[in-house]
Amino acid sequence: MSDLRFPTRTLWPDADRRSIHVIDQAALPHDFRVLRISSLEEAVSAIREMRVRGAPLIGVTAAYGLALAIKEHDALEGAIARLEAARPTAVNLHWALARMRARVESLDALENRAEAAWIEAGRIAEEDVDQCRRIGEHGLAVLKSLAANKSRRLEIMTHCNAGALATIEHGTAISPIYAGVSAGVDLHVWVSETRPRNQGLLTAWELRQRGVPYTVFADNAAGHLLSRGGIDAVIVGADRVAANGDVANKIGTRLKALAALDAGVPFFVAAPRSSFDFSRADGEDIPIEERSGDELRTLSGLDADGVVKSFRLLPADAPVFNPAFDLTPGEHVTAFITEHGVCRPDALPSFFDANDHA
Repeated sequence: MSDLRFPTRTLWPDADRRSIHVIDQAALPHDFRVLRISSLEEAVSAIREMRVRGAPLIGVTAAYGLALAIKEHDALEGAIARLEAARPTAVNLHWALARMRARVESLDALENRAEAAWIEAGRIAEEDVDQCRRIGEHGLAVLKSLAANKSRRLEIMTHCNAGALATIEHGTAISPIYAGVSAGVDLHVWVSETRPRNQGLLTAWELRQRGVPYTVFADNAAGHLLSRGGIDAVIVGADRVAANGDVANKIGTRLKALAALDAGVPFFVAAPRSSFDFSRADGEDIPIEERSGDELRTLSGLDADGVVKSFRLLPADAPVFNPAFDLTPGEHVTAFITEHGVCRPDALPSFFDANDHA
C-alpha cells in the first residue's frame, strides 16, 4: 500500500489555464496518481467515474470543467447540462455551475467569458478552503466540549470520506479531527469501510498520512460499537441538505444515525453552505443517484503479488440494487457544523439567512 504523501491540496490549476490536476481517487488507497483534466469531457468522466469525489470537490471540478468548455468554445448550456448529469445528488455541483453561469452569461466576447470563468472557478476553490478551515474551527469547539469531562481519549466515528480528499483542503467531517489533533486533543477515529465503493479506506489513508489514530471496521459493526458505549460522537459529511434538515449522504449514513440515536450518541453533520439546498422542503424531494450494479458485483484489491486487480463477487447477471446515497431525517441530527458555526436542524434557513447577509 502506497505511503506517498498527497499534496496540501487535491486540485491545482496549470499556470497556462489549459488544464487542472487532481488526485485520482479511483487509484487510492493502493496507488497515488495525479490525473490531468484538460477538457469538458475529461471533467465529466472524472466526476462520473468518481476519480473526483466528495461534494465540495465535485463542485470545484465542475466549475473548472465549465471554464475549460468555454475556452474550447463549447455551448454554455450544453456544457452545464453534461456536468450536472454526471452526479445528480451532490448539490455543490449544481450550486457551483449556477454561480458560474451567473458570472459569464452576460459577457459577449468569448475571451472575456473564458477569463471570467477561470477566475470564478479559482474563487470557488479558495472559498472552499476557507469554509472547510472554519468548519474545523467550529468543530474543534464541539470536540473540546465532548472531551471536557472525559478521563480518556475521545472516540469519534465517521462514514464515507469527508476529509481533505473530498474537498480542496481540510475536509468537512474530518476537518474538526485535524483541528483537534493540531490543538492537542487526544482522540481516535473509527472509520467504517463504506461499501460498495469503500470510501472509508480513503479516510483511513488520509488519517495514516497525518498520523491520526484510527481503526477501520466493517459497516455492519457500527450498531455494535455504538451500543456498547465508548463512542462519543458520530460526524459525517453531506451531499445535500434540505430545508428541514434531512440529509442525503453516502449510503449507510442513515443506519449510523439510527444506531447513534438508539445509543444516545450525538450525531453531527459537517457541511459548507453550498451543501444546503433550501429549495427542497425535505429529503423526499432530493434525487438519489443509483450507480452501476458492477460496483456491487466486483471488488478491487491487491493480489498476493501486490498488483491491483478486480475480483468478481457475484455473477455478471446477478440482480443488485446499488443506491449511492440514503436520507437521514433531520430529527436524527444533533447539529450541523458549518463555516458559520453550529446550528440545530430546526433553525437552518434562518441561521443561514442571518449569516449570509452578515
